[in-house]
Amino acid sequence: MPTSIPRPIATEEIHTFHRDGAVLLKNMLDDNWLQTLEVGLEYANANPDAMSAGIDKALRIDQFPARRSPKLNRMLKESPIPEIVGTLLDAPVRFYMDQMFYKPAGLIPPTPWHQDTCYYNIEGHQLVRAWVSVDAVPRDISMEVVRGSHLWNITYRSYSGRNREEDPAGAAQAEKQYQNGEVIISAESFENFSYSNGFIDEMLPEVPPINHMRDSFDIIGWDYEPGDVLLFHGNILHGAVGDVEIDHPRRSHASLWAGPDVHYYHRRGQILPDPQGLYSHKPQTGQPLSDFPDVFPIRWDNR
Repeated sequence: MPTSIPRPIATEEIHTFHRDGAVLLKNMLDDNWLQTLEVGLEYANANPDAMSAGIDKALRIDQFPARRSPKLNRMLKESPIPEIVGTLLDAPVRFYMDQMFYKPAGLIPPTPWHQDTCYYNIEGHQLVRAWVSVDAVPRDISMEVVRGSHLWNITYRSYSGRNREEDPAGAAQAEKQYQNGEVIISAESFENFSYSNGFIDEMLPEVPPINHMRDSFDIIGWDYEPGDVLLFHGNILHGAVGDVEIDHPRRSHASLWAGPDVHYYHRRGQILPDPQGLYSHKPQTGQPLSDFPDVFPIRWDNR
């Protein structure tokens, strides 16, 4: 059974999320859940699979780590996180996917400004990412968001993937697949994943040069402490500060949750694979995730 949230989520916190596109909820995971999270992250880090990118580099990113880490899987099913997300949305929520971000001690690299929307074959306004860490993350190495950018009604192109100049033949083949309604990133990606498997959708606009004109944007960030839960909208522009030396790792886990309005959307510039069980259903653009309950189970229901 899922653990109930340790404290009520204030109306102002809910309002902040919907207005700003992000909110930091303090003291939402107790020591037992932090221990579960740490064991789960260390297990995933010590047992990479084909979905692990950046092994032995300054930033390791794993896709779907809960598939092989029992403790992370337990976090998704039994921790307060699903209820926290559902309370923010005031709606039932389905689990979509998770990621691990493991930055070892030393020089922390920055994460470029980006938007998650273009990486996945889903679309909707009720997309929420829950970000948690077992390490303190001070403001100078923390995640940042452009306040309110989740409401801009725009999808930017990814900053990873190949372009037409690098691989014109591959880009032409990917475009043919897209026009035929075929998936760009196939199920085989789970055995040979790379961020360069996909192609950048050059029909989408580039992310604005935010770091070169920071004063033109309303940028917010936080001092994060273990036990806090950072929630941000799936469509918001965000990045992470870097080029700072730290004497401990920054180990974090991000899970993506979907409310009732989220549906499948076949993207030209998809970078990350669909959840593995979805491929056999051959989904079509516009189908709600509720059409695939075996792949996207409801993890919290407000009814």
